[in-house]
Amino acid sequence: MRILAIGDIIGDKALDYTFRKLPQIKKDYSVDFVIANGENSAVGNGITMQIAKDMQKNGIDVITLGNHTFTKKDAVNVLLNNQRVIRPINFPEKTVGKGSVILEKDGKRIAVINALGRINLMNCDCPFKAVEKELSRLKGKCDISILDFHAETSSEKLCMGFYLDGKISAVYGTHTHVATADERILSGGTGYISDIGMTGVSDSVLGVKKEIIIRRMVDLMPQKFEIADGRITLSGVIFEFDDTTNKCIKAERISV
Repeated sequence: MRILAIGDIIGDKALDYTFRKLPQIKKDYSVDFVIANGENSAVGNGITMQIAKDMQKNGIDVITLGNHTFTKKDAVNVLLNNQRVIRPINFPEKTVGKGSVILEKDGKRIAVINALGRINLMNCDCPFKAVEKELSRLKGKCDISILDFHAETSSEKLCMGFYLDGKISAVYGTHTHVATADERILSGGTGYISDIGMTGVSDSVLGVKKEIIIRRMVDLMPQKFEIADGRITLSGVIFEFDDTTNKCIKAERISV
């Protein structure tokens, strides 16, 4: 079983690029299952029902979110009516939506969990305890379990990886839009990478027009963000799992 996780997709053009490239990526890399972070898909912030439908129609099995989950009002409708779109599991108990989903693919029950970091982000429940509790609930109900940890710092992501090592099949980070080169199999058998990057314009600052961010940094004045134009790169990771043991045997970064 080979599972592709795609980094934060930034806006309409990045979505179109993903839809065009995904069939060939699945063929070239023998991908069986696809997860994508969609919290920046709607004009750079949030998600809508139409976008969620388009993503799933074009081969994305599960959509994860993050701190921009509710930026668009339509997100409530999405989370109430589309079970394959999940939001961070450590949001308050009464928050709309679910933080995990189980789908069956080629005879394997795959659980995808979404969690949000707390360092320099929202004040939410403990992601470590929330994910651990969910894994206990899912025990015996899935063959493979994967976490999209949407967090700011590599230190918090590393701590999550080590905390869950041996308890979960794979942990990968999203949110920073910058891919890290630390993909590996941890000592307990969990596949890991701190951040899988973004799907957006390479010649930009995290997907936004660089001139805007430079002005903001230099002049310390607020600027309206605009999604950059130019060559788009799709970044992500492919985790490979042994068909007999379901253990992660390989973590491979991709950039297309």
